[in-house]
Amino acid sequence: MPKEICIVWHGHSCFEIHSEDAAIILDPYKEVPGYGQLKLEADIVLASHEHGDHNASSHVKLSKRKVDVNVEIIDTFHDSEQGNLRGKNKIHIVKLGGKRIAHCGDLGHALLDEQIARLQNLDVLLIPVGGYYTIDADTAAEIVRQCDPDVVVPMHYRDGDAGFDVITTVQPFLDHFDTVVRHPESSFILGNYHNSVVVLKNPKLSAD
Repeated sequence: MPKEICIVWHGHSCFEIHSEDAAIILDPYKEVPGYGQLKLEADIVLASHEHGDHNASSHVKLSKRKVDVNVEIIDTFHDSEQGNLRGKNKIHIVKLGGKRIAHCGDLGHALLDEQIARLQNLDVLLIPVGGYYTIDADTAAEIVRQCDPDVVVPMHYRDGDAGFDVITTVQPFLDHFDTVVRHPESSFILGNYHNSVVVLKNPKLSAD
């Protein structure tokens, strides 16, 4: 039987992808309004760029085991001006257990055709939707339509007192889609949803 792969949202843009074989943390934050301090463990840490709300690898305790995880990188920018405002950004495509999961980091612009081509046949797309520092809801929705992943999980948005004041809530992004699932927890097992936008529960609320 295929091994379960779990996707865990730790708030903001920080996600954990884990199975029996490996645990990967993406974009751990040092401090984000409304979220607590991270204290995580993993085999691998990946950061989309070198800002404190995405590269706090010191908050992740690394194991010493060797794991077989393939990671593909698509080089992008943090803004719509070729990185002149906020620098570069990396999209990470993690391949684990035969599944392809893409994390867009702080993507700040629409994608080129060749970048979209590399984001086909995704099982999960983790994409920022809050605008201001990243692409906004409309641009994110267009990228989703172009990539056509099986499952989309929005990130980097404001949720109550969690997240930066200048970014929007998730709702403008959700308004673009007919099939939206509000998952009751901050994690889900790959394969439980298909052809859906899955909104994970704020991990701060899950912990309360």
